Amino acid sequence: MSLLELDGITKSFGAIHALQGIDLKVQAGEAVGLMGDNGAGKSTLMKIIAGNFPPTSGRIRIEGSDVHFHKPIDARRSGIEIVYQDLALCDNLTAAANVFLGRERRKRIGPFSYLDHKSMFQRAGELFAELKSETRPRDLVRQMSGGQRQAVAIARTRLSDPKLVLMDEPTAAISVRQVAEVLNLIHRLKETNHAVILVSHRMPDVFEVCDRVAVLRRGAKVADKYIKDTSPEEVTGLITGAIESA
Repeated sequence: MSLLELDGITKSFGAIHALQGIDLKVQAGEAVGLMGDNGAGKSTLMKIIAGNFPPTSGRIRIEGSDVHFHKPIDARRSGIEIVYQDLALCDNLTAAANVFLGRERRKRIGPFSYLDHKSMFQRAGELFAELKSETRPRDLVRQMSGGQRQAVAIARTRLSDPKLVLMDEPTAAISVRQVAEVLNLIHRLKETNHAVILVSHRMPDVFEVCDRVAVLRRGAKVADKYIKDTSPEEVTGLITGAIESA
């Protein structure tokens, strides 16, 4: 049984057909690369899976059961978390504060309630250790490298122990060393049986960490192949249209 199954997903915005009958399956512990040119429909598909808006038609199943997402919290309750390209971090807060943002732990003494910073620092440290990241809970985000910021964003998704993590261009605009850090984080997610959908324009990243690659072109899926059965040249041809389908 697939962790995530999309069946005939379409999305229209008036006369614009952004997605046309997308089928996709993702297994636990698997990373699927989602590739395509600008306007291919990648972001639209990710937003549907993340609950930002519903599909025009089609079905979404989680572990064999139909689900209907009306808002992002619905997707989160089904075990889906997303790391957006801009990461949505607060630069003036610590790593731990960002991990728990909106889900802070609190203690009560009589009628008074206060933030349990000790507990949050400890749990954030455990999450960074699981991800084998050098990020420290008390470090301010504004002082971090791109790779460390990704670790904070991924740790935040791990807080709810999701089944599926969606990642939107996590290695865009960061250094080669930081790219390696992010790819290692994706390996850690797979090792702990989390599924990952990785949207990326970087072919080497997809071929290093993904088990399969799905290619979208003009809102349609034109390929869904195991990495071992394809090549960067073929995927490039599928993206550009030099190869119709595979």
